[in-house]
Amino acid sequence: MRPEDRKYTKSHEWIKIDGDTALIGITDFAVNELCSGNEGDLVYCDLPEPDRELEISETFGEIESVKSVSDLDSPLAGTVVEVNALIEEHLEILCTDPWDKGWLIRIKYTSKDLDELMDAAEYEEMVSQEQH
Repeated sequence: MRPEDRKYTKSHEWIKIDGDTALIGITDFAVNELCSGNEGDLVYCDLPEPDRELEISETFGEIESVKSVSDLDSPLAGTVVEVNALIEEHLEILCTDPWDKGWLIRIKYTSKDLDELMDAAEYEEMVSQEQH
């Protein structure tokens, strides 16, 4: 089961609210789709600069594997306040710990419209349907 302390998007990002900021990352399902469990298949990650303004669903970066390139979309509007620079140099963190050390950006959100996002159970249901 995925962590229940966050919300999920249809494009496989997660968001964890922390006071007036939120961490955003990608789910284990997204990581596995990109690299099929082989962390060496992840080759590049492009993340935004701090202070960048994001709108809901705006692409803020991308992750590239030997198989494909995947856009990263923001589940909330806000300003990027921190970027996990470690990820750009050590993509294997996404394979080993996408939930904690594998966060991508922290934003100070201006919208907290979480109604469109799924909880862990809803996300599990969506993923199970995609796997069939």
